[in-house]
Amino acid sequence: MKQKSNLKSLDQFVDEQYGRGTPKREAFEQGFGEFKMGYLLQQARLKKGMTQEELAEKCGTNKGYISKIENNIKEVRISTLQRIVELGLGGQLEVSIRL
Repeated sequence: MKQKSNLKSLDQFVDEQYGRGTPKREAFEQGFGEFKMGYLLQQARLKKGMTQEELAEKCGTNKGYISKIENNIKEVRISTLQRIVELGLGGQLEVSIRL
């Protein structure tokens, strides 16, 4: 007997919970974007085998600031993020806009 799966994709779940084009959805998307950016920064740092302190020293900030960005506690300006990525990680920041 074949069982019916109750699994949903992330997109389906978010649509059900927040709708489309709603203020609630917009708030979710903004928060998710900030979380994602912090997570991506953390993964890049770990891939380079660096501690937060080492990254902070390379880009001229402090460990607490890096931690706050990675944990979605602190918003970061694009110019600061660019400095962290380029000077601290030796990478290149790419930004895109989807319409």
